[in-house]
Amino acid sequence: MENLKKEDLNPEVFDLYDDYAHNRIDRRSFMEKLTLYAVGGITLSSILSCVMPNYIDKIQIDPNDPNLKSDYITYQSPKGGGEIRGLLSRPKKAKKKLPGIIVVHENRGLNPHIADVGRRAGLAGFLSLAPDALWPLGGYPGNDDDGRTLQRKRDKDEMLQDFIAAFDYLKTHPECDGNIGVVGFCFGGWISNMMAVEVPDLKAAVPFYGRQVSAESVPKINAPLLLHFGELDKRVNEGWPAYEAALKENNKNYTAHIYEGANHGFHNDTTGRYDPEDAKLAWKRTIDFFKENLK
Repeated sequence: MENLKKEDLNPEVFDLYDDYAHNRIDRRSFMEKLTLYAVGGITLSSILSCVMPNYIDKIQIDPNDPNLKSDYITYQSPKGGGEIRGLLSRPKKAKKKLPGIIVVHENRGLNPHIADVGRRAGLAGFLSLAPDALWPLGGYPGNDDDGRTLQRKRDKDEMLQDFIAAFDYLKTHPECDGNIGVVGFCFGGWISNMMAVEVPDLKAAVPFYGRQVSAESVPKINAPLLLHFGELDKRVNEGWPAYEAALKENNKNYTAHIYEGANHGFHNDTTGRYDPEDAKLAWKRTIDFFKENLK
């Protein structure tokens, strides 16, 4: 079947992809189970073309966009992995210091999609830094399978320190006005929640479908939170009621949106889980939230 859309597939296919993307099953098992859904004119190759990332055709912001200044830098993470590389993006003709945004990748390193999100944040008027937590192991290896394998070799708390060090880097950057927020996706959503706990001067945190922190950690949160969830993302959403209760109990500033019919990863425009309307709305809300709070 040509031009297969996600509506053409059994929703269980996306649950299966979620298990594969989060290392709960290996590639061989994923492919074997996927063949069960290749029925009624739907081929395995067409399913794969729908659910697997397509980085080449989905870049929204050209790395050479004339309105953007975007280049790779390195900074030190003494409590984490040592030297970390990241993509630093901002408007080319900025006339004043800019608020900063740390863009945190999923569980596979700084792949082309997250680099693209970093550039989007830059064009929106921010000094954005998208670090690669795989840099101590050689960096994102060029494909997500190997990226996930590498990321499993790193300690998640050390990676948290790498992103906290990114905050410190931006805080003293000559182009940054010192007002810094964080946005992250999946693993990066957990990092965003954790940075709200661990970084007292963080001005805003936006976790996209990220694991929550413990109720005991919530009193340490100073930053306002904007949380995005896909309605169908049962794995992540199961922790939300307890987290929300703790946020309410501690009078924290938060806004949560649960997008009806959306999967985990609905903002990622390179896979079949992408929901264009929800992604566009969530990103607008995110940029508006940063404009309101990073000042």
